[in-house]
Amino acid sequence: MAKIAYFVAGLLILVGLVWMGQGSGYFPYPAESFMINQTPWVYWGALAAAVGIIVIVAMRNARRPR
Repeated sequence: MAKIAYFVAGLLILVGLVWMGQGSGYFPYPAESFMINQTPWVYWGALAAAVGIIVIVAMRNARRPR
């Protein structure tokens, strides 16, 4: 279960960074994408990446012996 959570969290971070890059215009690929230079995608990407980071932190805290 932990491996799946880490995989999903990593995927969320990667997708979030791509969305932020496309929304800001730094990653204009594919050229026909509706996301290029669209500010809302920067925010959605930041949210997705933040959720991925939160999942990783939560999983590490859950595995830590007390």
